[in-house]
Amino acid sequence: MICVVLDYAPCLKVRRQVFIEEQGIAEIDEVDGRDPQAVHLLATDAGRPIGAARILIDGKIGKIGRICVLSEKRGTGLGANLVEAAVDYLRQQGNVTQAKLGSQDHAIGFYARLGFHPIGPIYQDAGIPHQDMIRDL
Repeated sequence: MICVVLDYAPCLKVRRQVFIEEQGIAEIDEVDGRDPQAVHLLATDAGRPIGAARILIDGKIGKIGRICVLSEKRGTGLGANLVEAAVDYLRQQGNVTQAKLGSQDHAIGFYARLGFHPIGPIYQDAGIPHQDMIRDL
């Protein structure tokens, strides 16, 4: 089950496990101070947090970020479901015309299969190569 949550502490717990503990991203890079302004999506299984994403809206662009799924739930389609739930949320806003995300380089193909197109150069974020991607809504 995926839903928008006001209490995003469970999202932070999943993000900590995936980004900080598993991927070795520094906490200062992961916890960037933008969470209070974001919309948070939480995926659960029998009430247990298993995935998360956040959405920041800037004018006509919705930035989907911090997309993560616990390792034992990867390959189940949950990541794609989180992205589609975020896109659906952005469509409901009425004024948002594009979804944007910063893909880790190994996940570019995954997001391309979900309709995102690479834009701009590859850049380093938290020591990991990324590329921005967009999808028209």
